[in-house]
Amino acid sequence: MLTTRIHRLDPSLIPEEQLVEVAKAFAKSDDVVLIDSQGKQTHIPEALFAHFARIVRIMSERRAIVMLPEDEAFTTQAAANYLGMSRQFFVNLLEKGEISHHRVGTHRRVTFRDLLEYERNRDRTRREAMDQLTDEVIQAGKYFPVTDPA
Repeated sequence: MLTTRIHRLDPSLIPEEQLVEVAKAFAKSDDVVLIDSQGKQTHIPEALFAHFARIVRIMSERRAIVMLPEDEAFTTQAAANYLGMSRQFFVNLLEKGEISHHRVGTHRRVTFRDLLEYERNRDRTRREAMDQLTDEVIQAGKYFPVTDPA
């Protein structure tokens, strides 16, 4: 279950001068190397480097970050809050089978992965509906673009 105190990266826990130094290192895309206590060097893979660089940039702006795995389980209230809807509306979506979930005893839980999938599908459906509506308005001759008077 989501516990922000475990998943939260707080920039106030890192001395500012150290954060600035790390941010400078991550500003260059190809010369950050991990060195262990025996001096062995390991290059950071590009995909991981991009995430580290973004984390460092955000933290250097003194903004906290919450990181969680895709299989993190949310309560129905936390999931509804994430999606910006009421808990009851969210529970209705679960009961209709629109969002996958599992039960822990009598309580429903939803993984972050399933919330992201629902959110992507919902946004795609909304975009498609807006595109269709725009096409209908144009075909009906009701769209009058602003013309440049010059």
